[in-house]
Amino acid sequence: QVQLVESGGGSVQAGGSLRLSCATSRSISAFNAMGWYRQAPGKQRDMVAMLDDGSTSNYADFVKGRFTISRDNAENTLYLQMNSLKPEDTGVYYCYARYESKIAYDYWGQGTQVTVAA
Repeated sequence: QVQLVESGGGSVQAGGSLRLSCATSRSISAFNAMGWYRQAPGKQRDMVAMLDDGSTSNYADFVKGRFTISRDNAENTLYLQMNSLKPEDTGVYYCYARYESKIAYDYWGQGTQVTVAA
């Protein structure tokens, strides 16, 4: 069973920074893709940033230039560096991982709350 454990959320003033971490119970290099999603109250869960197994990253337009996704293979940890935070970045941030074999397996963390005050 794969476990993804997020940490690093919290409360910050607008313009501030936070770094989220996602520790995996499986070697991070085994996943075909990993990323971060977020969900604001009453809204759908949206993709924030994705990183494929070739280290190609993809960002949602609303975070481009402000957020950076990265991973540390030795630590089996995925990161999301969030700078210039805005109140609309508030939400629960979820770590996501996909493993593809004959079928695709999607895994989610439990989420970490990020609150950005105006």
